[in-house]
Amino acid sequence: MIVKNIFHLYYDGFRSMVVGKALWKIILIKLFIMFAVLKVFFFPNFLATNFETDAERAEHVLTNLTQPSADNH
Repeated sequence: MIVKNIFHLYYDGFRSMVVGKALWKIILIKLFIMFAVLKVFFFPNFLATNFETDAERAEHVLTNLTQPSADNH
């Protein structure tokens, strides 16, 4: 009963929106751009392109996490 009332509250609210529908479309387009487009161009899969096996990838990550870098001095 409570879930049904909550559903109808949101359903009626979204159905009567005028400006809100356009804003939701803009939000969804921006999310798509952020997660789909930018990921491809700005966040390449470094480990998959530079290492052949999972063992090599794990060793690289472990080495970089456990050894202090020279830049931190």
